[in-house]
Amino acid sequence: MKKVMVLLLTCMVLLAACSSGGKDKEQAASGGGDSKSKEITIWAWDPKFNIAALDIAKEAYNAKHPDVKVNIVEFAQADIIQKLNTGLNSGTTKGLPNVVLIEDYRAQSFLQAYPDSFTDLSGKIKADDFAEYKIGPTSYNGKQYGVPFDTGVAGLYVRKDYIEQAGYKLEDLQNMDWKQYIELGKKVKEKTGKNIISLDPNDLGILRMMIQSAGSWYLKSDGTTPDLKDNAALKEAFSLYKELMEANIVKVNADWSQFIASINNGDVATVPTGNWITPSVKAEASQAGKWAILPMPKLPATPNSVHATNLGGSSWYVMNIPGSDTAADFLAETFGSNADMYQTLLTKVGAIGTLKEAAKGEAYTQPDDFFGGQHTVSDFAKWTSEIPKVNYGTSTYAIEDILVVEMQNYLNGKSLDQVLSDAQSQAEAQIK
Repeated sequence: MKKVMVLLLTCMVLLAACSSGGKDKEQAASGGGDSKSKEITIWAWDPKFNIAALDIAKEAYNAKHPDVKVNIVEFAQADIIQKLNTGLNSGTTKGLPNVVLIEDYRAQSFLQAYPDSFTDLSGKIKADDFAEYKIGPTSYNGKQYGVPFDTGVAGLYVRKDYIEQAGYKLEDLQNMDWKQYIELGKKVKEKTGKNIISLDPNDLGILRMMIQSAGSWYLKSDGTTPDLKDNAALKEAFSLYKELMEANIVKVNADWSQFIASINNGDVATVPTGNWITPSVKAEASQAGKWAILPMPKLPATPNSVHATNLGGSSWYVMNIPGSDTAADFLAETFGSNADMYQTLLTKVGAIGTLKEAAKGEAYTQPDDFFGGQHTVSDFAKWTSEIPKVNYGTSTYAIEDILVVEMQNYLNGKSLDQVLSDAQSQAEAQIK
C-alpha cells in the first residue's frame, strides 16, 4: 500500500512539473512569466525618430535596472495596427508586445474596443504633468492608459525673403487669421511668383489644424458621434480651403516627396504644419537664415479659435500581458517623468515631448542658427500648452476619407451645406 501511495505522489509531482513547464513556455512566448517579468518587448515605427527615442530611454532605464532586458522591435505603423487588430480580435495575447506606440488619432479606436487589453497607468503617471490636449486621446472612462510622447504642435514656417519682397515684416504675420493669410498669399504671388502653400488634395491635415484651433473635431466630445453638418468651425475651414484653391496661390502636390521638394526648391513662401517638418526644412542648408517660425493663423469667424493647434503625435501604451508591471515601470521612469532624458531626446532625435517639466530644460531654450537664432523649441513648447483639447475619437481617418471626396464636390460647385449634410449622413451610416 505504501508503495502504491509513493508511486501516486511521484506521478502527481511529475504531472505538476510538466504542467508548469508548459505554462512557462507559453508565458515566455508572450513576453514573460508574470506581470513582473524582467524582459519586455516594445513595438514602434520610424528608426530615426521613435526607435531612436526608445534606444535613449532603454539606456536611461538600464542604467538603474541592468537586470531588465528591453527588446525594441521596429515595424511600419500600418503593420503595427494590423498586428494589434488581428491579435485583439482573435482574443489571444500571444505574440503581442508589452509596450506599443499608437498614433493619437487612432488611440481611441483601440481603447474603446479593447479597454481590458491595456493597462491603466493612472497610478504610474500624473496626467497633469503633460500638455492638456494629449490627455483626450490617451485616456478613456476616467482612466489614463497612455503615456503622452511627442507633440505635433504646428507652426507657420515662413520664408522671410519672400515675405519682405511682398512688402511685409514678420511682425505683420504674428496674429494673422486665415483670411489675412490668403491675402498675404495673393500679394506674395504678385510680387515673387511664388505660391503661399503646397497642398495634397487627398490629405486634409490643414482642416484638422484649423478646426482643432477652435476646440472642434469631426466628432462630438463623446468621440463617436459625427459632428459635420452643424459644425461651424468645419464649415468655415471648408470655405477657407476653397478660397485658398480659387485664389491660385496653392502648389498642388501628389505625395510626400513632392511636398518636401516644394519646400527645399523654394517654391512656396510658407509651410503651416507640425513641428516634425523642421528636419526636412533644415535639410536644404543653403536656405539657412531665410526661415522663421511664427504662430499659426486662426479662424477669423470662430470666436474661440486660437493661434495654436496640432497635427500628428503619438503615445505609449502597456498591454495587459505578462510583464505589464515592468513595462509600466519602464514608461513611468522614462517617458513619464524623466525631464533630463527629454533634453537628450531633443538634442539627439529632435523629439519635442509633451512633459511640461521638460520644457524648463536647457535644450529647450537653445537658439537655432538655421532660423536666425530664433528660440524655436521654446516657442513650440509655449504653443503646445495652448493647444485646445479635443477627443479625436474612433473614426478620424474614416471620416476624412468621406470629406476628401466631398471637398472635391464642393470645389466643383456643390453647395457647402449639401456637402456637409451628405458627409454627415455617410458618416452616421458608416460609424455604428
